Amino acid sequence: MDGNKTRKILLPTRSLRPRWINLSEAVRTKTEGEIMKRLLTITQIMSVVLAVATVLHAQETRTTTTDNAKRQTRITVGGDAIVQAQPDTAIMTVSVVTQGRRAIDAQQENATKTDAVVRALKAAAGAGAEVKTSGYSLQPMRVYRENQPPTITGYEARNSVTVTTSDLTKLGNLIDTVAQAGANDITGISFTLRQDRPARDRALQDATREAMNKAQVMAQALGGRVVGIAEVQEEGFVRPPQPVYQAEAFMAKRDAVATPIEIGSLDISSRVLLVAIVEMNP
Repeated sequence: MDGNKTRKILLPTRSLRPRWINLSEAVRTKTEGEIMKRLLTITQIMSVVLAVATVLHAQETRTTTTDNAKRQTRITVGGDAIVQAQPDTAIMTVSVVTQGRRAIDAQQENATKTDAVVRALKAAAGAGAEVKTSGYSLQPMRVYRENQPPTITGYEARNSVTVTTSDLTKLGNLIDTVAQAGANDITGISFTLRQDRPARDRALQDATREAMNKAQVMAQALGGRVVGIAEVQEEGFVRPPQPVYQAEAFMAKRDAVATPIEIGSLDISSRVLLVAIVEMNP
């Protein structure tokens, strides 16, 4: 009976399956670890490359900047210009001078004559002129002798009136009028330009152009060219002294023909200081 019985053998199928499963997980875990290591290595290499590239770029930038600085220089030049313009305003000062043994005598006589001069001046100059008192004095006249104190011999009164007019054609008539009215001291006439902005602008433009031309000439002589302006300054404009006509000429002609006046022109000058950037040719 025992020889006819069939034996059953249990194969460890379940034990083999878990072993294959554990092997697969181990392989997958090992693969993921290697990938992570490779990614970390690549990341570190890229960081090093970027750092080296940044350093090289900074060095290149500093080298370029240094080279540019070496190729550039600055030159300072000045430009001058003079523009002629016709004056539009005349200023004339006239005075009445009187003397007397007493101060009151000199003062009263001066007041009477000055009043006549002012009235005549306003009538001749017209409504557009400005007439104003510019000075008044009443002083003793002294005589000085050696080893003696000064002695007062009388008094002198002076009343000065200034007229400003834009009608330059009336100047000769104004001089004759005040002289006939009693003015005996005319200090002179000066001419000016009230509306001077256009003339000043022209002078400034011409001075700037001259400065630029100088800078370009100097740059070419140095073997370079002007590439920019670092600084520019206006040093101001200047009006030379205006023509002045002295009193002797006025008073000498008061009994003759009308006093001639030659106005002429005014010179308005401007100066500019300019700093140019010059790039030198290699």
